[in-house]
Amino acid sequence: MRSGISNQASSFEISNQGDHADAGAYLRGVSDILAELPVAQIEIVIDQLFSAYQQGRTVYLFGNGGSAALASHAACDLGKGTMLAGKRSFRVVSLCDNIPLMTAWANDSSYADIFSAQLRPLLEPRDVAFAISGSGNSPNVINALRHSRELGGINVGLTGCGGGKVKPLCDACIIVPSGQMQQIEDAHVCVMHAVYFGFRQRLQSENRTRGASAGNYGIPTRNL
Repeated sequence: MRSGISNQASSFEISNQGDHADAGAYLRGVSDILAELPVAQIEIVIDQLFSAYQQGRTVYLFGNGGSAALASHAACDLGKGTMLAGKRSFRVVSLCDNIPLMTAWANDSSYADIFSAQLRPLLEPRDVAFAISGSGNSPNVINALRHSRELGGINVGLTGCGGGKVKPLCDACIIVPSGQMQQIEDAHVCVMHAVYFGFRQRLQSENRTRGASAGNYGIPTRNL
C-alpha cells in the first residue's frame, strides 16, 4: 500500500501525457520537478534580493496571468512578511496591480509596453527587475528586462521551458525543469516561498549577529 506522492513518473513524461494524465500522475510529476529545482540558483536570487535590501533598493515584480498573480503574492510576502522589529521595510512592488494604468498603456501604446512603461519613471540603478514567466518568452516581460538593463537595474528571472528569451537578459535566473505550464506554475509558487523564507532567515541572522531583538523567529502568521 502506497501513501503520499511517489516518484514513479518524471515531469517530462507528464508533459507528454497531456489530457490522459490522471491527478496522481500529475502530482507525482510536480513532486519530481520540485526535487530537481536548481537550489543553487535560488540561493543566488536570495543573495541578489538581500543585497538590494542592504543598499536600500526597490524590487519590481511582474508577469502575466498566473505569473501576475504570483508577482502580487510575492510582493506581499517579501514586503509585509519580512517586517521585523527594529528593521526598515523591504521595498517591493508588483507592477501587476494597477489595472487602469496597465490597460491605458495596452490601449494607447501596446500590451508589450505595460511593464516597461511603468518602470521608466521608477527604476533606478541597482534596483531589481524580477520577471516571472513560465515560457520565458512573453514580449512585455522581455521589454521590461531590456529597459531595466538600459537603466542599470539588476535583472532576476523565474521561468520554465529552458528559460526562453528571458534567461540571457538576467543576472540570475531560476529555471524550472519542465515544459508543462501548470506544473511550472506550481513550482514557481514553491520557489517564491523558498525565496521568501531564505530572505527572512538572512534578515533574522543579521539581527542576531548585531545583538538586536528580531521578535518572532518563525514564519509570521498571515490573515488570509
